[in-house]
Amino acid sequence: MANVTGTGTTFNLPNFSGDLFTASPTQTPFLSMIGGVSGGKKTDNAEFSTGQLYEFPEASQPEISEDASETAPTATALARQQLTNITQIFHETISLTYTKMANRGKMAGLNSAGQSANPTSELDWQIAQRLKKIARDVEHTFLNGAYHKASASSEANKTRGMFELCSTGTTIDAGSKPISTALLKQLYKKMADAGALFGEMVLFCGSEQKQRITELYESQLGYHVGASRNVAGMNLTSIENDFFQMGIAYNPFVPKDKILIADVSVCAPVFMDVPEKGTLFLEDLAKVGASERKQIYGEIGLDHGPAFLHGSITGLQTVGE
Repeated sequence: MANVTGTGTTFNLPNFSGDLFTASPTQTPFLSMIGGVSGGKKTDNAEFSTGQLYEFPEASQPEISEDASETAPTATALARQQLTNITQIFHETISLTYTKMANRGKMAGLNSAGQSANPTSELDWQIAQRLKKIARDVEHTFLNGAYHKASASSEANKTRGMFELCSTGTTIDAGSKPISTALLKQLYKKMADAGALFGEMVLFCGSEQKQRITELYESQLGYHVGASRNVAGMNLTSIENDFFQMGIAYNPFVPKDKILIADVSVCAPVFMDVPEKGTLFLEDLAKVGASERKQIYGEIGLDHGPAFLHGSITGLQTVGE
């Protein structure tokens, strides 16, 4: 079905009876775990710090004689590098004619005695769906966003997502191979060697890789038989390895050939607070005629912390390959 572009009217948004369903994913697991659209941090600068990095020199055994100790060594200092990300605009408009809102009793499609239009308020329903759309867009962006810092008002700021962050070092290209315990162990080791702190670790994956990960373990002794004799099957929700324990979350916004392992304890949404309005707000637009016009506006970015805290595998084998 085609969505409406522009103002909703009696003819392009007809009333129907019946329960409302959508096949579009509305779950936003990553966003929900790190604070949602009502939590997180605030900023008054579109560019914000995601942390500072510093490194110690390679560990070595000192070789200082008693005589040499009489003279202080050459001074050294640890340099720091600031890391940043940026907020971007999320903006939706709702416009409905007065006639559309008033014409609540006009029904289209199949109608039986006693039925009524669903939803009862077109305006309230459209607002609620736009908020869900924004949450979906934020989830997609926080995972798959490509960073861009605008240099002019005609350019759009774009926040960096987790997969682009991991691409700077803590990622493995599977080269179209299927996911395996060997690949997972390689990633665990790479993250450990990079200095990951292994706080609150969660593996995010789409439907195909979720099933493939479960298959990696379901044939092991004791995994395929439930404690109860009337329960069969397996849903792998946690993995423990040499370095950390992590949960596993199905996420429909993760590309089918990728998985992400994120330390969600260091991640948070960051909101720009518009004075006297808030961070993600609904307000009336100026009247230009007989229609109700509202907008939802917010500027949101991802504080993801340093790349070495997270990891990803890309280029995994998918169905048909």
